[in-house]
Amino acid sequence: MPGSPLTPQARWALTSLALSMLMPSLDTSIANAGLPTLATAFGATFQQVQWIVLAYLLAVTTLIVSVGRLGDGIGRRRLLLIGIGIFTSASLCCALAPGLGWLIGARAVQGLGAAIMFALTVALVADAVPKVRAGSAMGLLATMSATGTSLGPSLGGLLIAQVGWPSIFVLNVPLGLLNAWLVYRYLPADRPARSGVAFDYLGTVVLVLALAAYALAMTLDGYTLMLLLVSLCGAGVFVGVEMKARAPLIRLSLFADARLSSSLALTFLVTTVMMTTLVVGPFYLSRGLGLGSTVVGLALSVGPLLAACGGVPAGRLVDRFGARRVVPGALLGLAGGCSLLALLPTRFGLPAYLLPMAVIASSYALFQAANNTGLMSTVSQAQRGVVSALLGLARNLGLITGAAVMGAVFALATGDPAQAPAEVIGSGLHSTFGVAAALMVIALFVSRTRITCGSEPARDATNPAD
Repeated sequence: MPGSPLTPQARWALTSLALSMLMPSLDTSIANAGLPTLATAFGATFQQVQWIVLAYLLAVTTLIVSVGRLGDGIGRRRLLLIGIGIFTSASLCCALAPGLGWLIGARAVQGLGAAIMFALTVALVADAVPKVRAGSAMGLLATMSATGTSLGPSLGGLLIAQVGWPSIFVLNVPLGLLNAWLVYRYLPADRPARSGVAFDYLGTVVLVLALAAYALAMTLDGYTLMLLLVSLCGAGVFVGVEMKARAPLIRLSLFADARLSSSLALTFLVTTVMMTTLVVGPFYLSRGLGLGSTVVGLALSVGPLLAACGGVPAGRLVDRFGARRVVPGALLGLAGGCSLLALLPTRFGLPAYLLPMAVIASSYALFQAANNTGLMSTVSQAQRGVVSALLGLARNLGLITGAAVMGAVFALATGDPAQAPAEVIGSGLHSTFGVAAALMVIALFVSRTRITCGSEPARDATNPAD
């Protein structure tokens, strides 16, 4: 690995960032396992308790860019500490919730804290470790993200069965206190904030409303077209507001940089495809192959575990060969894995599912490390927060879109996946991953528009990249 070993200060600083990524990732999925229990506890319908998950995801998706920009203005370390405090306090409120409305509200506040943590963790890597180790650091954060998301359902189910549903939220309290202490003790202090830093309140409100409309369009039945129209109009209004703003939330000139635009587009496309594996996989394994719930759970854990284990080695490859070379290879692996799932006959059984999933998961870990490192290494100090937040936003929008659109493709190919016979489920798998493979071919073409993605030294704040 290039460069000398990390100092103890840098190791603990990186540990604090890893924990800042693990906690909100864990809470993205940990509540899912408790929805049946929570429905019984509060005497609610499944549609009502779904808002326990949706409130968190909506808050993260709609607020991540705004808090990233705020961190650029008031100091990223300072705002990260505030975010950890909000996340931890809201977790305690969730555990003590006397009713469903209280719990949903507390989850929304928890989502605000999570948005801050997601937005600023990647941005702070450059302050925590030397530039030559940025790839390894990004790989570790990718590992924490995958570990948290994949561990959530199983850990949540275990805690609920043994201790009760409040325990899935109480868990965050000691972790949050430890995380806050590590950030305060080991992350370098913020640079002196500029006096009188302006914040684009109007742009923030418009962007939040536009993103909320899009996210709801992808998750609510019956209002899709209307909400998409509202989102599109909101996006147009946001562009107009930003063009006139004295201190815009997002400098639109950033998108003239092919590296940024293509990185965001690639993140969106790749996470859309990754959500396909989570939407289609359970139906195919249980109804298409007729596997029991235990085997299905183990099979579904293979991909996330490989992505988690592959994060750090992927980061080392990026440090050695540069992101510019690694990104196309990762996309090629994703396209190949999706193509295998689209073409391999279902008669080959479980191995014909696990082999392509291993390729997809490993390629995803490689893509995350390379794409994030390549982009953040070229961003000015003054823009790291908002660019990191844009990466997080592209990821969330990809996950939401993948669940809705690729789920619709699978439903169209199978009729009703819950009732379709095994051969129809297999055909639906082939069709859906055929679309996913096509998206990855598009991603390969998009990656060719990148001017450079190498692990370059980050430019100084005095020379903004806009």
